[in-house]
Amino acid sequence: MPTFDIVSKIDSQTLDNAINNAKKEILNRFDFNDSKSTVELDKKTNEVTIVTENEMRLKAIEDSIISRMVKQGLDPKSMDFGKEQYASGSMIRKEIKIKEGIDKETAKKLVKAIKDSGIKVQASIMDDQVRVQGKKIDDLQAVIALCRKENFDQPLQYINMRN
Repeated sequence: MPTFDIVSKIDSQTLDNAINNAKKEILNRFDFNDSKSTVELDKKTNEVTIVTENEMRLKAIEDSIISRMVKQGLDPKSMDFGKEQYASGSMIRKEIKIKEGIDKETAKKLVKAIKDSGIKVQASIMDDQVRVQGKKIDDLQAVIALCRKENFDQPLQYINMRN
């Protein structure tokens, strides 16, 4: 029976490259002269930490990171922007979590959308991915087209297509 998996993963090396490029861009910008701004990527927890002086610079850093992610082929929907925290002195700190894996709520929405579409396939939730199986590959391709059309607030990849 043909199957495939729907997952949500970010290539860590590509993410690292995007963050490093954003850092270089920030260092070379005129409006960041004499700035104490820092951008750090924690590879273990997949969190980006931004520390800067004011909201304008924070927004500029976020925009730079998003544009670099897009240029590297990463979907910015995978970023979960937290709230700003006021660190010591006049510094603002913001942590951005990188979402990996499909959470339970999104997986349930995915399965419901697939079942409501009327395509003759079975969708099941397996940890942080959704497995779809059907009798025909054409049905599986219809499910992929359906998932691309819908908006699940998370980038989705379709892997392990098997006959």
